[in-house]
Amino acid sequence: MELKTRYLGLELPTPVVASASPLSRTVDGVRQLVDAGVGAVVLYSLFEEELRQDEQDGGPSQYLSLLERAAEAVPVPVIGSLNATAPGSWAGYARSMQDSGAAAIELNINVLPGDSHVSGRDVEQRHLDILAGVKAAVTVPVAVKLNPYFSATADMARSLDLGGADGLVLFNRFLQPDVDIETLAVAPGTALSRADEARLPLTWITVLRGRIAASLAATTGVEDATEVIKFLLAGADVVMTASALLRHGPAYTTVLLDGLREWMIAKGFASINEFRGLLAVPFGTDEVAHERTDYVNALRRANSAEYGPW
Repeated sequence: MELKTRYLGLELPTPVVASASPLSRTVDGVRQLVDAGVGAVVLYSLFEEELRQDEQDGGPSQYLSLLERAAEAVPVPVIGSLNATAPGSWAGYARSMQDSGAAAIELNINVLPGDSHVSGRDVEQRHLDILAGVKAAVTVPVAVKLNPYFSATADMARSLDLGGADGLVLFNRFLQPDVDIETLAVAPGTALSRADEARLPLTWITVLRGRIAASLAATTGVEDATEVIKFLLAGADVVMTASALLRHGPAYTTVLLDGLREWMIAKGFASINEFRGLLAVPFGTDEVAHERTDYVNALRRANSAEYGPW
């Protein structure tokens, strides 16, 4: 049974990758994830704001030390993570991550454009500028973790691809706040993702597969092996998860991979490459017409006797 895959030009032993989370804040935590079977580990994110604050103290030495020790301790790629909102001199720290042993850099661009005077085009350009700054600083692959709220997601993906992104991670989740009606206060939104949230990245991975050169990483909504399989069928090169591992512990990776193997055996697949992208939108298809047809068919089924009247 062949579970190897390639992501960002790196060969990974399995397609399940541990997303940035508190689980990767120690070398022991990274080891536990790798021992359970992840193909790579994305370290917890280093925030642009932390870098600016720490410049006077010589930089984020603790993070770089962890990165160096983790990269030496495990046989799979360790990926550094930068969480950014704007271009700046902080991008040079990506080079420090590379020098500390990072096999790649994941740019978690988390921009919530709440200013009504900032145009959509300006927001898009900010993403491209951040990418350009980091690409200029490193030679290792760079992936961009995106949110799904662009007016033309496919065009943004294409622009990042042409701008040098080696991979796209779909999608980031805004930690949307809630309201506590008893205390009359805004409560922080830190809920873990649910399986039904996988549908949004599934939609875009099926569309982008084969249409851009960048690797595709699926994230958000992974709860069990079912989502791993769906994302691979859609065309993802790897499937990232944090929520499932935070809920169940690092050893849950074994459950995800065992479920994938069992499904592959039942379907007669000997390797991931035999079925990856099997359900992607065929190349040459009119993507807009394809999505419209799916939308109309879904509504027709919803109004059929199978579901009863609405």
